[in-house]
Amino acid sequence: MKTEKIVLAGGCFWCLEPVFKRVKGVQSVICGYTGGTLNAPTYDDVCTGKTGHAEAIKVEFDSSEISLSELLDIFFTIHDPTTLNRQGADIGTQYRSAIFYDSDEQLGTAKNAILETEKNGPWKKPTVTTLERLTDFFDAEEYHQDFFTKNPSNRYCQISVAPKLAKLENIINNKK
Repeated sequence: MKTEKIVLAGGCFWCLEPVFKRVKGVQSVICGYTGGTLNAPTYDDVCTGKTGHAEAIKVEFDSSEISLSELLDIFFTIHDPTTLNRQGADIGTQYRSAIFYDSDEQLGTAKNAILETEKNGPWKKPTVTTLERLTDFFDAEEYHQDFFTKNPSNRYCQISVAPKLAKLENIINNKK
């Protein structure tokens, strides 16, 4: 087993976390904040849009079971990487599409994933996903962890998470 990690931002972390938790080979998914200037930001800090942080998930995965390239295919399928600082009704830099890498190898894989998405993906506009070197990752408050699992009837989750889970199911079924 070879454990790796990647940090992904693509809108509200509540929407990304439950998708990646269902992916075979993913060992853990943590909601948090990264890419900003404030040390140990809170949710309230990040929501101001003034800290530079993105809501993100840290995905730890067994690269002998699933590759980073496969994870990025899922990432680019379940969120819209063509809208700048926005996913649906969530607007602000904290909702930007970004990949936070921690090695040159990950950077290369991410660049290739963007090129592949622009060439063969479902999106008709250019990708605005940023590639940012991972510096710090701050775990979000406990009430954000497993939010969808703890709050399945939450209206926001029903509207935003369910379509992403359906897209994941489509990806899984197409690989069979």
